[in-house]
Amino acid sequence: MLFVTAAFLAAASPVLAQNPALAPLDAALPDLQKLYLDLHQAPELSFHEEKTAAKMAERLKALGYQVTTGVGGNGVVGVLANGKGPTVMLRTDLDALPVEERTGLPYASKVRTKDDSGNDVSVMHACGHDIHMTSWIGAATLLAKAKATWRGTVVMVGQPAEEKVGGAAMMLKDGLFTRFPKPDYAIALHDHAGLPAGKLQVTPGYAYANVNTVEITIYGRGGHGALPYTTVDPIVIAARTIVALQTLVARENNPFDPAVVTVGSIHGGTRPNIIPDEVKLQLTVRSYKDEVRKALLDGIERIARSEAAAAGAPKPPQVTVVDSSSSVYNDPALSRRLAAAFAKAFGRENVGEGKPFMVSEDFSEYGRAGVPAVIFDLGAVEPGRYEAAQKAGTRLPPLHSSEWAPDYPAAIRMGASSLTVAALDLLGKP
Repeated sequence: MLFVTAAFLAAASPVLAQNPALAPLDAALPDLQKLYLDLHQAPELSFHEEKTAAKMAERLKALGYQVTTGVGGNGVVGVLANGKGPTVMLRTDLDALPVEERTGLPYASKVRTKDDSGNDVSVMHACGHDIHMTSWIGAATLLAKAKATWRGTVVMVGQPAEEKVGGAAMMLKDGLFTRFPKPDYAIALHDHAGLPAGKLQVTPGYAYANVNTVEITIYGRGGHGALPYTTVDPIVIAARTIVALQTLVARENNPFDPAVVTVGSIHGGTRPNIIPDEVKLQLTVRSYKDEVRKALLDGIERIARSEAAAAGAPKPPQVTVVDSSSSVYNDPALSRRLAAAFAKAFGRENVGEGKPFMVSEDFSEYGRAGVPAVIFDLGAVEPGRYEAAQKAGTRLPPLHSSEWAPDYPAAIRMGASSLTVAALDLLGKP
């Protein structure tokens, strides 16, 4: 369903070839596809994107951008100034995931490395950041070639460590919006595993969730499993806590404000006849509104402490928020403007309104820093495969899956085109 009005689209022209700024894309596509295959076969984990960042920097320099590396770790910033006008930031992420690729494709990643804990892991672009980077370089190429058609400044941001939701904050702390031109608009795309290639979606308002990881250590007094009355059983306390935590969503939260509290890990004990001294829980907590997030986190600590006190635990539990990322809020006015521009360029039948996800994206940091920002969805499933799955009711591999294999030629074409169309709509005119 489109959320742009008919008035916005009355003069829409779906003929892509009529946009002269996109005309050089066909000639650039073979090289972009080669870049994609290189990136796909050489993924790097969060905070270790040295070679990936160098490739992005080299490409931008060759296009005439003023390039700075090492921003907030492995971040890359390329600036192309072209007279007086708005400043538009286009962001890509650089990192990959510790996933073993099982697509069976001839260009599948075979990379193995050590993670930050010293574990030997496989590495794969299972979230499509290779699609993002290639589309980003495509847009940088088209914008550099189309300088006669726009005025202003383009800031290309290659961000590290999105998967660990740390890179955006690190770049901002390192002066992204003070050392370089502060953007009037920030734009990004994300490939979508449930949308056919050639389609776009823009989600106005909340698009991605607040995410908090919470660890709870519940303390008891261990002993023999045959003599439970001589102990304070932390496993029973943990069980009561897990059940009670669900009331935060079911009974304390307004159902019109989405929220999730999931206990994904519970560890305690070594043998069936030994009551342990402690049990550890790990939770993921998700919401959109900051006030909902606060209520959930406060409620988790309140319930954990109360259940422990009710059971006579020897000391209160330890409740720790170990990491956080903030919700992405797509500026509604900018969302409408981009949707209209996309519909004009690609046809309104190819531009839809997306739905919010309960996943995380630290693109949120740029909007929270005071810049109108939008991240939109890029269809990446081969259309025939998508249609067959829809008819059969079968499940397609999601993002972060070892089987995720985007239709990269079509996704790159639309990715580069859509980022270019977005930038040109926001930049000034000669």
